[in-house]
Amino acid sequence: MVEFDPKPILASLPLLPGVYRYYDKNDVVLYVGKARQLKKRVSSYFQKTNISPRISLMVSHIARIETTVTRSEAEALLLENNLIKSLKPRYNILFRDDKSYPYIVLTGQAYPRLTYYRGMPNKQHQYFGPYPNSYAAKESIQLLQRIFRIRTCEDSVYHNRTRPCLLHQINRCTAPCVKLISEVDYQTDVHCAVLLLQGKHKEVETTLRAAMEAAAEVQHYEHAAVLRDQLRALHTVQQKQFVESTGGTTDADIIALAISEGAVCVNLAMVRGGRHLGDKHFFPEHAEELSADEIVLAFIAQHYLNRAVPPLLVLAAECDDGTLSALLSEQAGHQVRISTATAGERRQWLEMAQKNAELALGQRKMQQGGQSLRLERLQAWLEMPDLQRIECFDISHTMGEATVASCVVYENLDMRSAQYRRYNISGITPGDDYAAMRQAMTRRYQKLAGSEAVRPDLILIDGGLGQLHVAMQVMQELCLELALVGVAKGVERKAGMEQLIFPDGSSRQLAPDDPALHLIQQIRDEAHRFAITGHRARRGKARTASALQEISGVGDKRRRSLLTHFGGLREVEQASIEQLAQVEGISKSLAEAIFQQLHQ
Repeated sequence: MVEFDPKPILASLPLLPGVYRYYDKNDVVLYVGKARQLKKRVSSYFQKTNISPRISLMVSHIARIETTVTRSEAEALLLENNLIKSLKPRYNILFRDDKSYPYIVLTGQAYPRLTYYRGMPNKQHQYFGPYPNSYAAKESIQLLQRIFRIRTCEDSVYHNRTRPCLLHQINRCTAPCVKLISEVDYQTDVHCAVLLLQGKHKEVETTLRAAMEAAAEVQHYEHAAVLRDQLRALHTVQQKQFVESTGGTTDADIIALAISEGAVCVNLAMVRGGRHLGDKHFFPEHAEELSADEIVLAFIAQHYLNRAVPPLLVLAAECDDGTLSALLSEQAGHQVRISTATAGERRQWLEMAQKNAELALGQRKMQQGGQSLRLERLQAWLEMPDLQRIECFDISHTMGEATVASCVVYENLDMRSAQYRRYNISGITPGDDYAAMRQAMTRRYQKLAGSEAVRPDLILIDGGLGQLHVAMQVMQELCLELALVGVAKGVERKAGMEQLIFPDGSSRQLAPDDPALHLIQQIRDEAHRFAITGHRARRGKARTASALQEISGVGDKRRRSLLTHFGGLREVEQASIEQLAQVEGISKSLAEAIFQQLHQ
């Protein structure tokens, strides 16, 4: 093999900003980086001194270098993090967080709807957040419902109500659907909800108290009592465990870092409207030998790429030269400041985030310690000392209907949900689990044969000897040699009584308290959960469509009209003939046919 010589490439590099990429002999990307001056930055990797062991190992694998010149360092930073997210290089620090964040939304209608939302914001509506998790967002919605009783129902339901729903009966909605509240009063409640979401508690209290006193003066005692109850509920909310800002309506993200024995946790605390909404923890990969400043900078660059950015980021140390804040400001459309927390309220925020980072890292190390013991026992029991990656298959269906197969992945002491896969099974005899297993495993591993993709060290098959024989046949057909073990539930189908079946036909049973069995159960149960949720979704979709598809005269357009008008299949089934006939495109005779078909 010819040793890679970087000198011709280094000599041709310009003193301009850009992005560089290192590849190995298999053309797999090793590292992506940005540079203010490409020539100086790339050349520094090939110096003989002051190179860490990790970088030295990476350089020894370089077989090719690619560079891209950009107009500015900010543009290079943007391109670098786009490439890191898409290529996932082996030597780059990686923050895996592909989920969108939840928001609270007030829609733009005359009677706005309060709802939970994930995705890209729409300018027609008001968005508040983002929230660190769905629990924090939904809890806030419940609190707002309790105080201001704003509707949360879908528009298709709202436009077709003839009487108040249960939420009105339990004082969680003012029933604007049947005009039990005027538009002016409803908008007043919406305005107060917006102020509360913005952290303006005193303004809300002042508005409600003034309205209550005005209602009492004109002897509108029932309305005054409603406002009094809203004030009481507001005080209850204020007493909840939130960290309040004394500086008004501050929106900020506080980023703290904990490092212990090579493990890293970045804690993101979100403050919106001066209120602490919660924390989110990140455990980056490939962060060894990196300084705290490098880790925090990498987190900011990757996390806020194509995401909403608050006006203020509070960090433990100054680690921005202005490039990052300029890029974030340009992306957000408003000024973004990256600040250190030296004293006062910001210091308290940071200390809180730092403590949470340390606690999260400690909990993760404890969990990984338990997982490490489980994996070590399984390695010893199976006599597979190099066992690290385990994949597990399961089949789910109802009497052969909507068959779905799942494949889940366990690697590096944790379940890797980003690598899970579901397979919708078709073209088999309904209820044939063997054929379903064959189809799923063939689809999973046919691309693996002859390639250098990641291979599992062990494949678990949820089932008995029959399913295991099918898996063995698939491996033979694809010319793959992968370890297989069947996991049968045993005669009484009780947890702890599982029989492990091997390709030679033998079976063994672990003790119910054996950590190795606990790991197998964990992986098997996750495969079962993933399969059954996919099956239920597919079955529900099929049943919703088929009930109306079987009716002569109801095509795709009329079916959509019915579901949109009533809000769902259940509401269509509950509708009378007269109500069905009110839908556009549905005649009286067709309405009778639909009613008869759905009630036979």
